[in-house]
Amino acid sequence: MQFELKALSREAIPDALEKAMRYRLLNEPSQAESICLDILRISPANQEALTILLLARTDQFGTGVSVSQAKEVLERLDGEYERAYYAGIIAERSARARLRDGQLGAASIIYDELTEAMRWYETAETARPPKNDDSILRWNTCARTLMQHRELCRAPEERLAPVLDD
Repeated sequence: MQFELKALSREAIPDALEKAMRYRLLNEPSQAESICLDILRISPANQEALTILLLARTDQFGTGVSVSQAKEVLERLDGEYERAYYAGIIAERSARARLRDGQLGAASIIYDELTEAMRWYETAETARPPKNDDSILRWNTCARTLMQHRELCRAPEERLAPVLDD
């Protein structure tokens, strides 16, 4: 079934952004995502709507929303800091969704995603605005998770047998 979506007025954007944040806080990320999509239909470069959309999608990891769907939004963010910081958020939240779901055999994937997040947070740290230590806080959270979950480790290197000449 198809419906023609109704357009939001530009004047309603500030209140809609507040509602989207409220829905995220109420653990209703699909509602927040829908509101952000409505905002972006009339204001495609709205950075606040893009940020909330990205976060709403990462809130839904493990429930059918993919990392690639979050990365689509990441590409539209302005600023080196924002792209690095939110790339870290995507990797970290993907790892946490896997950890929460208790996926068998996912320890090395979780480790890789958390260390990828840490690398992104280090990149963000170098570009951060004054008095903004969010990337440091996130890096420390990832480090603590890895220290608390010793079962998370790098995958063993696969050794290839030497190729023998005939």
